[in-house]
Amino acid sequence: MTCHIAAPKWTSLLWLGLALTSSSVFGAPQGKVLRVGWGKEFLLPSIAAQFAQDGDTVEIDVGIYTKDAAVWKQNNLTIRTINGRAHLKANGAHAEGKAIWVIKGDNVSIENIEFSGAKVPDGNGAGIRIEGANPTILNCYFHDNENGVLSGANPNSDIVIEHSEFARNGSGTGQTHNLYIGAVRSFTLRYSYTHHARVGHNVKSRAARNFILYNRIMDEATGNSSYAIDLSSGGLSFIIGNEIQQGPFTENYTLVSYGAEGLAKAANNSLYFVNNTLVNERPQGGRFIFVKPGAGPVRILNNLFIGKGAIEAPDAEMAGNVLGTPQDVVSSKNYDYRLRAGGKSINAGSELGNAHGVSLRANKEYLHKTSHTPRRMAGAPDAGAHEFAP
Repeated sequence: MTCHIAAPKWTSLLWLGLALTSSSVFGAPQGKVLRVGWGKEFLLPSIAAQFAQDGDTVEIDVGIYTKDAAVWKQNNLTIRTINGRAHLKANGAHAEGKAIWVIKGDNVSIENIEFSGAKVPDGNGAGIRIEGANPTILNCYFHDNENGVLSGANPNSDIVIEHSEFARNGSGTGQTHNLYIGAVRSFTLRYSYTHHARVGHNVKSRAARNFILYNRIMDEATGNSSYAIDLSSGGLSFIIGNEIQQGPFTENYTLVSYGAEGLAKAANNSLYFVNNTLVNERPQGGRFIFVKPGAGPVRILNNLFIGKGAIEAPDAEMAGNVLGTPQDVVSSKNYDYRLRAGGKSINAGSELGNAHGVSLRANKEYLHKTSHTPRRMAGAPDAGAHEFAP
């Protein structure tokens, strides 16, 4: 049975009672575990947020927590659910007019939490608003918010998101997105599934360094997102091993855009686009990739392109790429982009070495849903996100 917990009007009295009676809250040493749920020390995550200290772990019971929003100010904090997901269902609640959760502390880890329904007066609400440095988001689900995750511009922050899903986020204005990362030091997105952004982008980042690795980024049959990936300001960027699809109802004719809003002057604006599978189902065609003139080096290597589209990337190095058809993959209709026997992609790629200390060898494959598996090669690499396996 699913547990539904709503924020009560007497929350402030409960805070006072817990502060007076719970030894795990008042005067306890750092590094303690705070437990949230029915019959636990704290009824709601927002109450635990008032008493947590640096280095603590907050464990939230599986259940639906409605109209509960929180600001987390602590550093080195772990917030997680065990054996399932806690669901933070906004229903009109928000913290500071920004998000369901506002993360102000540094080095915060958030694991196994679901966020939905974030809406705020200025129309820019988020499941999570990141204001601190170096957060890690693992196995979380963001859906039907104005933004899934929205970060500020912290040049000392490294943001990591893994094994997470983003679906149907966006207010419909085109200014809100499944994921919007500001001008941080680095952004890593791995083994995640981001899809059906509402008019906005499935992934948008202004980070100085981007690592977008082994994800599934799609509109599928009914989505109407704009860019699948928008690296607005360029930056040193590695896009490797992703399944990227644009559906027939897209709001934009470009799948992947790099530097469209101007290349960052202080950044290394180099793009390494390697071993991705791109499928364009827009009937009129469009652009698979757009790269702002002035970027470099730009290396577009070992990719599989299916559908109608151009590559607009001045002075890019192009090698090992294949223009294929839906018949080259197991089932384009079902978004199964594993290779079929006899396809043009098999052994079409080449070994690529390193760039800036990062290996350009695709050694993993995205495994649906929000997982990955080793990529096993025999001979030359295949073009695309998958290696042929009989």
